[in-house]
Amino acid sequence: QVQLVESGGGLVQAGGSLRLSCAASGRTFSSYAMGWFRQVPGKEREFVGLISQSTGITMHADSVKGRFTISRDNAKNTVYLQMNSLKPEDTGVYYCAARSSGWDTIMAHYNYWGQGTQVTVSS
Repeated sequence: QVQLVESGGGLVQAGGSLRLSCAASGRTFSSYAMGWFRQVPGKEREFVGLISQSTGITMHADSVKGRFTISRDNAKNTVYLQMNSLKPEDTGVYYCAARSSGWDTIMAHYNYWGQGTQVTVSS
């Protein structure tokens, strides 16, 4: 069982930066692939980025590639999402997720979810 708690959301102007954090409980954090997803009211939740278990392979959605970076610190049981050059269309609730085997961008494959953190980018 893994519990995830996101933090770091807030209000920022377009062009600004935020760093989201997701703290995980448990002693086997390094064995989980971690993902970030986001959701805007009225739309489906969408993939933003992921980082694999041991090798730390990363993937980012095309819409954020070059602006967002996912990383993890296994010693701190934490995954991060550094968001630069933010745009109003990045506004949404950002969710951290974990899966115990494999890694891909499919939301349904993630077993554990945080409560989400709001990111609002003003124009």
